[in-house]
Amino acid sequence: MPLLINGERIDLARPTGDMIRAYPHLEEKAKLLRSQPAQIVEPKGLLYVQQREFAVTTPKDGSVSILGSDDATTCHIVVLRHTGSGATCLTHCDGSDTEAEVSLIMSSVKSFSNTTGYGRLEVHLVGGFNDDRQLSQKLTNQLLRAFDLQPDDVHLVTFCVTELNDREEKDIHFPIIYGIAVNVKTAEIFPATFPEKGPDEDLRSAHVLTGATLTNIYDAKMEQLHIGPYFWRPFPHVDFWLEQDDKQILQNLSTSPLAEPPHFVSHIRATLTFLKEHPFPSRSLFPDRKPRIYKKNEEGLWEQVCSDKI
Repeated sequence: MPLLINGERIDLARPTGDMIRAYPHLEEKAKLLRSQPAQIVEPKGLLYVQQREFAVTTPKDGSVSILGSDDATTCHIVVLRHTGSGATCLTHCDGSDTEAEVSLIMSSVKSFSNTTGYGRLEVHLVGGFNDDRQLSQKLTNQLLRAFDLQPDDVHLVTFCVTELNDREEKDIHFPIIYGIAVNVKTAEIFPATFPEKGPDEDLRSAHVLTGATLTNIYDAKMEQLHIGPYFWRPFPHVDFWLEQDDKQILQNLSTSPLAEPPHFVSHIRATLTFLKEHPFPSRSLFPDRKPRIYKKNEEGLWEQVCSDKI
């Protein structure tokens, strides 16, 4: 069963520009989303999702009301929601293994949903821009194709990607929206930034930089965030990279050096420093081979739970 717009199957043989012209309401919706200023989302009730992570929950969740992610340049942020159960998944895709990732988030949302009953699966795609290497366009195409291959009907509701998320300034292209949040209770999706990207921001970034596959970080039934256990080999040439100036790091460790947010280099440096400090995470971070588990406290903030209390 295919990817649908207004109940019609999308012809993926056509360029995406033709698809946008065929369904002007998608362009209107993207324009409306782009026109909204990014809201600052504070950590209370937030579950922040990093690159190559996903989280799924339902409106019944007493701890998490907002799923969000940002710092997407060529990456796309995907929200998949079942309108019957309200089960909502947010993930941050970079094109590393799109088909497998889409299958994973589909099965995660369906595990909370009775798909034979009321409701339908709706997908929202946001991110990317007209980058020189056309990585955004490639990822857009991969995502459309991957959802079209699913056994269930999936309805494309928001399409604010690549050319529909592009702005130009002095002949340089940038994304308009770098991050979004979804309110799990109301299904509202809006542009967003996040002052807090934790817990364990450097650890989770290190997992991505060392070649992680898409990882589910949340147990909605227990309302617990699970980080790890993650294992990697010593990062090659880490001292060399830490000695490089900002320009070299930007040119070599970004897919879109001219479009990155201002904190990109400091974030990469912090991640590289973390990898230098923890060359063998099995010894220093996860000696018992158990995840680091967090629950929201009464203030709505993440607090680590001792594994023996679980």
